[in-house]
Amino acid sequence: DLRLGPKEDVKIYSSLLRYLEDVTDYRFRIRFSERYEDTVDNLGNGITDFAAIGPLSFVIGRERNGIKCMVSGLNEEKKPEYHAVIFTRPGSNIENVSDLKGKIFAFGARYSTQGHLIPRKMLEDAGITLKELKYHVFTGSHSNAVRAVLNGEFDAGGMQDYLAKSLEREGKIRIIKVSEPFPSSLICYNTNIDDRIVEAVRSALLYLYPTSNHKDILVNWDKTEMPEGFTPVNESNYEVIRALARKYGLLGDEAKD
Repeated sequence: DLRLGPKEDVKIYSSLLRYLEDVTDYRFRIRFSERYEDTVDNLGNGITDFAAIGPLSFVIGRERNGIKCMVSGLNEEKKPEYHAVIFTRPGSNIENVSDLKGKIFAFGARYSTQGHLIPRKMLEDAGITLKELKYHVFTGSHSNAVRAVLNGEFDAGGMQDYLAKSLEREGKIRIIKVSEPFPSSLICYNTNIDDRIVEAVRSALLYLYPTSNHKDILVNWDKTEMPEGFTPVNESNYEVIRALARKYGLLGDEAKD
């Protein structure tokens, strides 16, 4: 799934693929999709073999294409979870989420967990449905959502926590609220891949230490949702994502709309 933008993502994930090539002796290349749902379909149809995807993409792909996942990402506290944030511009008079009723809101991609699913729940927890916003758009990525808000086109937006905290430290945005923890992004695979290849990649990912042994190999890995590497997947943790996806009409045939 596209995260920050093609140029930035190529730098980040090319370094991961170089690590995998060194450890497994297999060769890898990156394939980006313009839309999150294309990433899921490409994986399910065997156009791609592996994919780094968010929890929402995982539950959609499992439902539609039977994809499987082998590892989930670890946050800076070494937990398989992450957060989303709702943010605004510095100097904005918006102080809390409830102030967003009747405002203009920028989501990331429609099928983004941190860019849409979690911020939408955060709005609803504050008593604001999409109909109670003046209007909203899906900008396609976290970076696009940031630009839309900073350009003054939107009052606030939703995005992933690591990039948001970095931008706030730089004084570029102000975080209004951080969500409760949700299960993290994953590395998933097409079920037709040879088991030996899957196990080789799984093993390599589980023995990746981004902040110690392999710190000098990776590029900007701290900007990802898995800054401390990976852990085996506990699929039961993702039922909360599945429930929200069904509530918002993002599963099954509805996800194609």
